[in-house]
Amino acid sequence: MRLSIALACLVLSLPTLAEARKPASQPPAVEGQTAQPPVADDGYPYLLFVPKGYNESGTDRWPLLIFLHGSGERGTDINVVKKHGPPMLVEKDPAFPFIVISPQLPEQSATVGRYWPVKPLEAILAHAMKTLRVDPSRVYLTGLSLGGIATWEWGTTHPEHFAALAPVAALGDPKNACNAKDVPIWAFHGDHDDAVDTRGDFEMVDALKKCGSTPAPRLTIYPNTDHWSWVPAYNDPALWMWLLEQRKPVPPKPSR
Repeated sequence: MRLSIALACLVLSLPTLAEARKPASQPPAVEGQTAQPPVADDGYPYLLFVPKGYNESGTDRWPLLIFLHGSGERGTDINVVKKHGPPMLVEKDPAFPFIVISPQLPEQSATVGRYWPVKPLEAILAHAMKTLRVDPSRVYLTGLSLGGIATWEWGTTHPEHFAALAPVAALGDPKNACNAKDVPIWAFHGDHDDAVDTRGDFEMVDALKKCGSTPAPRLTIYPNTDHWSWVPAYNDPALWMWLLEQRKPVPPKPSR
């Protein structure tokens, strides 16, 4: 059974923001996955996936998933980003029930650092919120390896954006963990990871628990698994079902 069948049932069963607030109509989008240019001069190109049925859904708002790739997908060939994770999944399943944005980080240079910077990612998210029918209560962030590290960083420095985080094969700064104590988090790691120490995710989850994170963060450790823990993580329908169940409270529009 295709993953999208079960997920689509969940999407349809969840109340949409449109029930409380009628969103403005947006022009038709190109459904499927397409390459997009940077939204700012110092920004990054990205893949945009618009699910099948988006245009027919009228004014309904859709969940948004932002995916951050690992170090092996850096560069100038945007198609390389389809090698792993959500951008690969949507190539096989046009009804995957998320809008998916997958930026590409350039090679490291004198002007581009080793890690994902948050500022260009903020610009992409802001652009998406203006140009797509995104449900602001269902914006999710995930990434693997280098992108998982960025998931922890962005998610703990700007937790207000996200309904849930799913870092994979990653590490973070435990000093910042409590900033995201109210964000649902499910982390994944292989027990034999020789590229990013498994302790990185353990330390973040432990820090969140110590500051009373609600709900308690989840951590899945795959036995006899090396750095490629994103293969079982992203191929598990339970992750996508869990994400779609998470909603961030959105304050009502002030009455005039």
